[in-house]
Amino acid sequence: MPERFTGGFVQTNGYLIETPDGSHLLVDAPAGSAAWLKAKGIVPTALLLTHQHYDHVEDAAAVAAMGVRVFAHAAYSTDLTLEEMMRSYGMPVHVEPYAVDELLEGRTSLEINGLRLELAHVPGHSPDSVTFFIRESGELFSGDTLFEGSIGRPDLPGGDGPLLIDGIREKLFVLPENTQVFPGHGPTTTIGAERAGNPYCGD
Repeated sequence: MPERFTGGFVQTNGYLIETPDGSHLLVDAPAGSAAWLKAKGIVPTALLLTHQHYDHVEDAAAVAAMGVRVFAHAAYSTDLTLEEMMRSYGMPVHVEPYAVDELLEGRTSLEINGLRLELAHVPGHSPDSVTFFIRESGELFSGDTLFEGSIGRPDLPGGDGPLLIDGIREKLFVLPENTQVFPGHGPTTTIGAERAGNPYCGD
């Protein structure tokens, strides 16, 4: 079971996963996650980004500075972080630039330290949204594609509601119904619960 850290003013979830060799991976880097890792005395092998909206990457540079490699679907871009848009609304958002060490575009799987993750590109909330599924443990890290009873906002730059719903149905709802879903915001759910009752894309 991953450990969850929630930080930032929109309460974004990051997750710490232990790999078979005893090392760790971090999924997303909300504000405060670098200090959380340091307090735990843990330096992950990799930071896996579900997408690069500001609230998921506010601590990406700080985590990378610990010697952690950053994996994402696309290279860092202020178009993806949305920080300029947020500042135009009067929100004091600042994302320290970081480098993406390994691009995931076009890949369907990833193996790090003996842990295999299946990747699905599910755009519609953000063009670079990707999910990470650990089949062995039945855990899906969905970022902002799928939440308990909801889906990611499609009205932000690069969003597309029908594309998002189609992606969820075609790439996520085909997973086993007991798959635990660890979203970018809010509580854990399951694929079965969302397939049966999600008002946006359920059966």
